[in-house]
Amino acid sequence: MSTTQSERLRELLEPLVASQGLDLEEIAVDSVGRKRVLRVVVDSDTGADLDAIADVSRALSAKLDETDAMGAGEYTLEVGTPGAERELTEHRHYVRAVDRLVRFQLTEGGELVARILGVDDDGLDLEVPGVKGRKATARSLAFDEIAKARVQVEFNRKDKQHQHDENDMKEEEEEA
Repeated sequence: MSTTQSERLRELLEPLVASQGLDLEEIAVDSVGRKRVLRVVVDSDTGADLDAIADVSRALSAKLDETDAMGAGEYTLEVGTPGAERELTEHRHYVRAVDRLVRFQLTEGGELVARILGVDDDGLDLEVPGVKGRKATARSLAFDEIAKARVQVEFNRKDKQHQHDENDMKEEEEEA
């Protein structure tokens, strides 16, 4: 996709996405055989549910139909969210990733896996998980120390509330 087309599409679609209470995260046009696919990625601080995705998809489709932004020829519009292992590139991405485990590539080399506890204008407050039974440690990381950051999927994590509820249930069972 040419920069001009990308900029034109962003200028056309971003206000429409914003009017739906969402952020336009990414636009990509890919060729699949003889067809083209326009992929639009949206998100918000509270996430985007299926109804929000459907609403913005209908609005984008109508807007694209009334303009020549995609040029002649068929294309398919796909609207979705960033996905579980999203790359963090904007301040708002880090804010949305609070309490998530993230893999950081550091600008001075090396890698760090830590949970984001807080975000401010300068950087992040992190919890670095302990290894082999050691306690987690706190660490700050400035944005200029981050070369790349990507959210990690956690399958076995028990959140603090869930652990608290389990402990309460065990205590109740012991009392009974």
